[in-house]
Amino acid sequence: MENKKFGIIILVLAVLVLSIIPFASAEASPWPAYNVCCEKTKNGAWCQNTLEENCDTSFDVLSNRTLRVTTTSCEATSFCKPGCCYDSQEGLCMENTPQKICNDGNGTWTDNAECNIPQCSLGCCVTGNQASFVTLTRCKMLSGLYGLETDFRKDIADEVTCISVASLGDEGACVYEVDYRRTCKFTTRSECSKTKSGGNETSQAEFFKDYLCSAEELAANCGPSTKTACIEGKQEVYFIDTCGNPANIYDSSRINDKSYWQKKIDKNSSCEYNEQKGNAGSKSCGNCDYFMGSICSKGSASYGDYICKDLNCYDTKNGKDYKNGESWCVYDSASLLGKGKDPVGSRHYRHVCIMGEETIEPCADYRGEQCIQDDIKTDSATFTEAACRANRWVDCMNQKERKNCENIDKRDCYWLEGAQFTGLTAQTTAAATTPAFSGGGTGGFSGGTTTPPLTGNAIFGSDDKKETEKSSGVQLGGGACLPNIPPGLKFWSGGESQGVCSLGNSKCVVTYEKGLIGSEKCIKNCECLEQSYAQMMNRICISIGDCGAYVNIANKFTSGGADWKIKGSKKTITQGILGGLK
Repeated sequence: MENKKFGIIILVLAVLVLSIIPFASAEASPWPAYNVCCEKTKNGAWCQNTLEENCDTSFDVLSNRTLRVTTTSCEATSFCKPGCCYDSQEGLCMENTPQKICNDGNGTWTDNAECNIPQCSLGCCVTGNQASFVTLTRCKMLSGLYGLETDFRKDIADEVTCISVASLGDEGACVYEVDYRRTCKFTTRSECSKTKSGGNETSQAEFFKDYLCSAEELAANCGPSTKTACIEGKQEVYFIDTCGNPANIYDSSRINDKSYWQKKIDKNSSCEYNEQKGNAGSKSCGNCDYFMGSICSKGSASYGDYICKDLNCYDTKNGKDYKNGESWCVYDSASLLGKGKDPVGSRHYRHVCIMGEETIEPCADYRGEQCIQDDIKTDSATFTEAACRANRWVDCMNQKERKNCENIDKRDCYWLEGAQFTGLTAQTTAAATTPAFSGGGTGGFSGGTTTPPLTGNAIFGSDDKKETEKSSGVQLGGGACLPNIPPGLKFWSGGESQGVCSLGNSKCVVTYEKGLIGSEKCIKNCECLEQSYAQMMNRICISIGDCGAYVNIANKFTSGGADWKIKGSKKTITQGILGGLK
């Protein structure tokens, strides 16, 4: 009895001690007296209620001021008050985020801690066979990342329902009974759920994800067969079971393999995956690959009537082979392309290999467009791509500096050394090149124009010269900026093209000195009497457009586009004289 009384006393004393301690502690040091809000702590945390000695009070370079400390709680401050931070680029909403942290992260802060704002309204974003419960902006970003159209369903209001949407696209065997016979169709979970008992159907449909209708364990009336087919939306050849359902990719070596008729097998686990030509022409494997140049099509195989058709193009018009989807440039005269040498009447063309067929797409007529191409190199292959682009030649002749002339970001020109335009302005060029060459006519050069006999006494070698004419137009020396691809002209109809070709006119005044017995000696611009002068002037003409003496796309030479005169006498322009142009 004495021991029991002693135990009771100790228990009572313990209770008294516990009840006294909190009271004594509260009197010693009130808690709110030392609690502050630090904009930033010394260990890098933002907006923390802590001891003042933990606060970072250094100068903040970003905000250009000292970091703040207040004696109130952080929730009561303007800079640390929690709100909604919205990231407009990622489409993300962060609840209970201090304004300081949001601003530093380039977000948009709103005084709404639970993010009940229109930008943060959630919906179901479906991307292929996946689904996520996100904002519309986030959905657009994800769709763009996967190259898909945006499928945002704002009527779905919770994440569980959203995720279930993705599973509705699962493929597999849908097994049900018809007239008490167990049958099957290969479809999606969504379509299978619509199959209800009633009428001839005598049981509720069951869905088996990833199973084929030919799987023995399903006990359906569908089994393997030797038939194959092309499936809409697919590029491969597929086995077809006895019920007409698609099975796995055609592989003649596995036609009797029960496991191959049980479950879906991925493309990368099927026969000859990533084969260099996509199994084009193979009689045993239907694992076609469009990007490798093959697709399911009619053909003779070991089993069935379909094979992987070769989509590449062979022995095209330029004698080369191209992969499906490749495009390349073809010109009427490839050997003369560029540097102003495109023949009269020539044109650029873009050729494309599409599904094994070579198709031709002409660029704009009169060389208003030019064809450009480039090779895209990958780890496995090189892909050629071409396009018709506007011929940017109009302001070539206005460029006086080679650097500006050859600026391919702005214009399509080339620089020719040895000749230059004189007296040519942007206004005269614009007047000559507007409108876009619907006229005809030819221009040229009247070279070798001579002056009257010099006055003075030749015996004494007098230098007293009087020139009544001056050189004009294109002259030798210096450099000229010219269209790399000359624009075409309707030169046969007369009219406006005369103004274009006239930009290439040249008059060179050659000065002679008369001797005692009537002989003359050239003393100035003597080079204008040489064939090289005619060659250079004609080079200018053919670069401006369909002007000058030149060949056409039929390789027929005509000299009717240029006049070459010396002392008023017309010189004959032959293809041999101008042969240096090529």
